Amino acid sequence: MEDNNLKKEVQAVLDKYPSQTFAVEEIADELGYHGANAFTLIVQTLAVLEREKSVIVTAEGNFKFNEENEKIEGTFHSNPKGFGFVNYDDELDDAFIAPDNTMQAMNGDKVEIKIVRKGDSKSGKGPEGKIIDIIERNYEQVVGEFIRTGDDHGYIGQVKLTNKKLINYKFYVVGAGLKPTPGEVVTADITEYPNSDHPDYMVGIAKEVIGSVDDPGIDILQIVYAHNIPSQFPEDVLQEADAIPETISKEEMQGREDITDQDLVTIDGESSKDLDDAVTAWKLPNGNYHLGVHIADVSHYVKPGSLLDEEAYKRGTSVYLTDRVIPMLPRRLSNGICSLNEGQLRLCMSCDMEINPEGHVVKHRIHPSVMKSTARMTYKAVNDILESDDEKTKEKYARLVPMFKTMGELHKILYKQRRRRGAIDFDDNEAEIIVDDKGHPIDIKVRVRGLAERMIESFMLAANETVAENYCEKHVPFIYRVHETPDGERVKKFFEFLSAFGIDVKGDPEHLKPKMLQNILKKVSGKPEEAAVSVMMLRSLKQARYTDQPLGHFGLGAEYYTHFTSPIRRYPDTTVHRLIHHYEDNGMGKEAKAKYANLLEEISVHSSKCERREIDAERDTDAMKKAEYMSDHIGEEFDATVSSVLKFGMFIELPNTVEGLVHISRMKDDYYEYIEKFLALVGRNTHRTYRIGQPVRVKVVNVDVDQSAVDFDIVNPENTPMSKLRVEHKNNGSRGNRRNRRNGDKRRDGKKGHGRFNKNHSRRNGNRNNNDHGHSNKR
Repeated sequence: MEDNNLKKEVQAVLDKYPSQTFAVEEIADELGYHGANAFTLIVQTLAVLEREKSVIVTAEGNFKFNEENEKIEGTFHSNPKGFGFVNYDDELDDAFIAPDNTMQAMNGDKVEIKIVRKGDSKSGKGPEGKIIDIIERNYEQVVGEFIRTGDDHGYIGQVKLTNKKLINYKFYVVGAGLKPTPGEVVTADITEYPNSDHPDYMVGIAKEVIGSVDDPGIDILQIVYAHNIPSQFPEDVLQEADAIPETISKEEMQGREDITDQDLVTIDGESSKDLDDAVTAWKLPNGNYHLGVHIADVSHYVKPGSLLDEEAYKRGTSVYLTDRVIPMLPRRLSNGICSLNEGQLRLCMSCDMEINPEGHVVKHRIHPSVMKSTARMTYKAVNDILESDDEKTKEKYARLVPMFKTMGELHKILYKQRRRRGAIDFDDNEAEIIVDDKGHPIDIKVRVRGLAERMIESFMLAANETVAENYCEKHVPFIYRVHETPDGERVKKFFEFLSAFGIDVKGDPEHLKPKMLQNILKKVSGKPEEAAVSVMMLRSLKQARYTDQPLGHFGLGAEYYTHFTSPIRRYPDTTVHRLIHHYEDNGMGKEAKAKYANLLEEISVHSSKCERREIDAERDTDAMKKAEYMSDHIGEEFDATVSSVLKFGMFIELPNTVEGLVHISRMKDDYYEYIEKFLALVGRNTHRTYRIGQPVRVKVVNVDVDQSAVDFDIVNPENTPMSKLRVEHKNNGSRGNRRNRRNGDKRRDGKKGHGRFNKNHSRRNGNRNNNDHGHSNKR
């Protein structure tokens, strides 16, 4: 035994059981070392660890992990009031960081903390920590309008910051780089972060002028740059794309199954240009169904190590922002040779499935193919055929109408099968923001998902599951889309929340099944508490991600799941196609498995980060454009719904999905108190009660477009329903409530997730990100 190795082994035992004390004999037993010599070495090692303050000696002479020396890594989430929280363990409460203990860390920084006070489950208080090191900065650059003021501290000017998480800081520009003109929008690299000498500002160098503050679309471009999303393709990448032929050669067709004789159709939105999936279906003589899902073979054109591949990996995903698409691939590929355009020969990766009347895939084949789209269908046209029974549309596509009806039957079978196994359905509205030629929003509509949209969703889910199961059973390295079972502690809290509504849930929180959550949604369907239960259920779920481990998809109730169906706009799908080709060409032996074994987890982690970046940019863009739209409607009244209730007020959602805040300081008809157990605000004197899902009438009183903030007032609060809910008052409770009301804007109080608009988008985008229900972000 080497002393250094033994030191690590002893430390590992104490780290594993931080709350336990050990005698020397117990440590020896744990390590499996026996004899006088081993005992002596362990004693000597413990003495070294004690001097290093890694362990402490108890009064009884035993040894224990020194909790005061524990260093934990996590992500800091700041609050404008100076404090923050560090998220370091999904199963534990975030650690509160007092203003004096932040080390001037900024939102999103990766930090190292020391726990200074443990959490107390009895009092409900979480742990408190102190930041001792900033490991990695979240922000390396800022973007904004260059301005000059009388308060520039000797610098050449400032960058006006509009990012909500940076709103408490100023940013001064040094003269070493570009010298912008006021009114130009610039990016600037950060050279000095907030510190003890200047805790309220940063310093940096202007790097690039991206436009003028008055340019149409510059507001969205600022968001693109703020999230470090690559928006322009390098010239050498475009040249590589231009060198790819626009037609398919006979050599490229060799080794592929010719399916050009099948009726294959693409079904997408009317404005879609990147058509990456085609489908076909027919009834088999044995009563089963044939479903063919044929996906553009992007991996044939985007080769490993190519400039196109490196750029696609960097982007990770296409980004859809109101009036523009920032594609993962150059348009010559995404709208050209890779797009399954009507009447054009295209290379595909096919997943052919035989599905029985119970919705189970009983046979399947995954193979490269060459196809030709019979028709470029839209969701509207297929809905006109299947839902509206429109004679004109049916006549136009007469030859395909029987196939569409077969598809409709098959979708219903697949949907019922998913429901039987427990797949969770969250009804959700997605906004379509209509802008004029200057980028100003003129209307907001709710996207309607008809039978055609849900049908394509079912077919893509079936293909994704089939491909994932196929390669998992072959035990080869692969990429999976996973949505893990929620943590038992979170589920337990959710069940406790349900008990306040009289909802009794049978089942073990530690062994949650999706069917249990599905049954809960059934119980509350159509009831007043439905909205609150849905929101709290979503909060208890984990975030979906990519990994090389087949961990299943809880939200879909699927044992196996991947992303196979959108390689034009998602890098993991392109990688899945690449793996399919690799195993087909090289077999599944040891050497073939080794090629990608050590690469897939890195690709998965990177792709998950890119996806979250895209979701954040989409969320910020939608919130900004919605606020801009509402700035034209100040003073107007709307019927709305309470979408979230917090101690500082409540968020209100209009039918068009716009969300705003009624701050508690504006609710002057009573003193309102927050009852967390019921997610309710209750008037102390009038007993007027506001809960999630409750209809209200509101008036738009203020809009801050820079901060994407909309403020409402309640109209006719005397019409608010009353309840018997009460707060159990402690000493000074009344004074505390008044203090809350006087403290101004509390819209960002509390932990992460309580930020302006954050709740709304964690629900709306969570539907896509957590549960992967179909193509909600497919344009």
